[in-house]
Amino acid sequence: MAEERVDMPAEGVQTAGDGSGTASSSLEQQLDEERKKSGEYLDNWRRSAAEFANYRKRAEKEKAEYAQYANRSLLGKLLDVMDGFDAAFAAIPERYRDESWVEGVRLVEQKLKRVLDSEGVKPIETQGKEFDPNYHEAMIYEPSPGAPEGQVTGEIQRGYMLGERVLRPSRVRVAKGEGNNNE
Repeated sequence: MAEERVDMPAEGVQTAGDGSGTASSSLEQQLDEERKKSGEYLDNWRRSAAEFANYRKRAEKEKAEYAQYANRSLLGKLLDVMDGFDAAFAAIPERYRDESWVEGVRLVEQKLKRVLDSEGVKPIETQGKEFDPNYHEAMIYEPSPGAPEGQVTGEIQRGYMLGERVLRPSRVRVAKGEGNNNE
């Protein structure tokens, strides 16, 4: 008593003898269309993934820059304190220069310099440099024999950089051209 199995074609599917070639080509056409769609979806996904990666890199860079420059106002105020130290040390009479309290004040100044240095604050070099309005603010133009026109001849107030940006320009004296011809 063997059971006889009969395979019946699924509804709507044409079998070999009833023109299955057209059904097969229709299925291949549909398959090609679906492959095109999936290719487009994959391209769109890749493009979106690349755009997101670029966005993430840009956001991380902006965040790092913001963190570096967020304290710009506070650091500017600390520079005023540094100016106070410079003025105080310049005004100390000779007879007090070796006193222990002066050395203590110098140690406090050194701590402040280390804090500024750790935050990326560096002084702008001025002496003997060519005047550059990106880094210097000319306060006085003066005849200066022996110095070429436009050379910084003195610093009135020290300037500082924060990373690659000017935190405060140096206020300087600059050699004027007329004084150089009188040598």
